[in-house]
Amino acid sequence: MDRQRVARWVSAYERAWRTPGTEPLAALFTPHATYLMSPYAKPFTGLRAIAAMWEDERDGAEEAFTMTSEILAVEGDTAVARIEVAYQDPAREYRDLWIMRFTPDGRCREFEEWPFSPPK
Repeated sequence: MDRQRVARWVSAYERAWRTPGTEPLAALFTPHATYLMSPYAKPFTGLRAIAAMWEDERDGAEEAFTMTSEILAVEGDTAVARIEVAYQDPAREYRDLWIMRFTPDGRCREFEEWPFSPPK
């Protein structure tokens, strides 16, 4: 992987989040990928489990948000990105670190996020 490929993957992830259904996930994740929503969370394993989580977590493909990203590091098949997301209704924001491990075809086999929200 290189920074450009990782940036394209992150952009594809955002497009998929904005797309109804979960069909785009097969282009993003391997069939047996793991997805951790936080460092100590139990992983969702496999596309079916990731798709179910995806639909449970989002309000729908129409939810209004902005997302920015910065690729922080790429070493071999592993990348780290800083993601900032601001949802509009209800208003909430997150600053995440994403750790991604990719296969040679550019799909993610391990995804882990470290989400943080501002102190109240």
